[in-house]
Amino acid sequence: MTAAQLGPAFSVHDIPFSTYGSWFDISPVIAEQTYAEDLHLVSHQNGMHAVLRLVPLNTTTGDRAETRVAAAPGLLSWIGESGRVDLAFESPDTVRLRGSGLGIDVLAAARTLTPFSGTYFFHDPAMGAHVFTSYETGRRYRVTLLSGTIAEAAGAQALGSAERGVAITADGPWEIAIEELDTARPRYATSATFNDVVETARSAFASFVDAVAPWRSVATPAAELAAYVLWSATVRPTGLITRPAVLMSKHWMDKVWSWDHCFNALALTSGCPELGWDQFHLPFDHQDATGALPDSVTHSEVLHNFVKPPIHGWALGQLRRRLPTPPSQAELVKTYERLKGWTNFWLTARRAPANELPYYQHGNDSGWDNATTFDPERVVVTADLAAFLILQLHELADLATEVGSTREAGRWTRTAEQIQAALFEQLWTGDRFIARGAGTGETWSSASLLDLIPIALGEHLPAKVGSALADHIKAHLTPYGLATELTTSPHYLADGYWRGPIWAPATVLVEDGLRRAGHQRLADDISARFRALCETHGFAENFDALTGTGLRDRAYTWTASSYLLLAEAHAHRDGR
Repeated sequence: MTAAQLGPAFSVHDIPFSTYGSWFDISPVIAEQTYAEDLHLVSHQNGMHAVLRLVPLNTTTGDRAETRVAAAPGLLSWIGESGRVDLAFESPDTVRLRGSGLGIDVLAAARTLTPFSGTYFFHDPAMGAHVFTSYETGRRYRVTLLSGTIAEAAGAQALGSAERGVAITADGPWEIAIEELDTARPRYATSATFNDVVETARSAFASFVDAVAPWRSVATPAAELAAYVLWSATVRPTGLITRPAVLMSKHWMDKVWSWDHCFNALALTSGCPELGWDQFHLPFDHQDATGALPDSVTHSEVLHNFVKPPIHGWALGQLRRRLPTPPSQAELVKTYERLKGWTNFWLTARRAPANELPYYQHGNDSGWDNATTFDPERVVVTADLAAFLILQLHELADLATEVGSTREAGRWTRTAEQIQAALFEQLWTGDRFIARGAGTGETWSSASLLDLIPIALGEHLPAKVGSALADHIKAHLTPYGLATELTTSPHYLADGYWRGPIWAPATVLVEDGLRRAGHQRLADDISARFRALCETHGFAENFDALTGTGLRDRAYTWTASSYLLLAEAHAHRDGR
């Protein structure tokens, strides 16, 4: 079976090769914006760490062979003039490699071993295998020869600086297994052939695609690759990750941030409801005593130095409409209590005395880290925050009614009305929203799309306000989508993070709000431009607003999820 038969082909320079549940990938991306010549086994346990370097070998000379790399879901191949090496995931923690006409060097990525860093290498006689131990990941990587011969083992038991690893070269076919494990496990054994392994991986991915994108067609050509980005970035519960989790990427953005997860939850919920529900709840598993969610969660780190915006009421309302079956009463009660705590955090810890509107303490809290809205001051009352909280309060009111807390439902509705009244009284100028310093009371406007995000209020907006926001939103449109800073602004930067590039979450929030506010044609246009952008330039963290070029991390799951959400909605509208 060739890679072409397995599904959408992709470049491993953009998208890492991995499988559902695994904590490692095969990629040349070994650190932030850092690309190696060779593919590496890169683990995301205890952070992102390149552990092993995989080098195709000329079997005659033993030198590095010139190859091209082909990748598709289930199979990665190095292809040279004299042969090839294939790699496939047998399980989330084991890859199989086989070769014919080419060999492979499996080497420690770090040459230097110290008492606290690097990789130790030895032959384990009890297991009949060679083992690398990594200080950085705290795991072991065991190489077992299944057929062929090991031509050389270098650096076994070496300390200090040394080349460490095994070279497999043979006149005929060879095969090895590489496992990521804890301290020990029984000898590697399998009855599955390499072709069995590939077919199992292909079948697993095909089932996933059919579940999350059954509506796909030639009109949504990037749907399968978007699904692969999600499938391959999913990790099994380990460390501080309490549920199966879709990382933002298996490049360097290998965390779950407490608003990114909402978009992945929405894209998954219709076809994989348990996985989607898990994505929504994962940050809530680390909710603190004040009700605050962490900034981010990953394998061995939970950060609380910032938070993220309260889009969870908006997301939960959409998620519940997408679930094939409603949550149980017990799940609703649990979700209500969690969302209640998160809302009360904003109403207590983030409202100054005698103030109706909450504030961010830094741009990072908004998710729009360096948006120009935060240039004059950092501790800021903004309209987007009030809008999200209003939507969350309405969702809480609905939930409270369903779980039998009618008195609380009324209180949430009244609070939503009070905050909405304060939003228009204090931040609406008659033409646009402004921001206000939480401590100084100074006000200002900016050329950031963030100031227009209250369009997310949709049907809750007066018609004149919705129309004014829609007119301002049009000014942010480029041929590729919504620039996060007006391209005419003196602060616009092509690769300026939230000071210009197109981002998926802003696109989805604006598109949805416009539809609910009655601006269907503009919403259609925004959806079409973003879908075309992904179909041409992939699923990057963000995109140059004037060229469409993908920027930063090139395999970002909330971008893939946003494409799936917009493509699905478009397919259903077309179907009508």
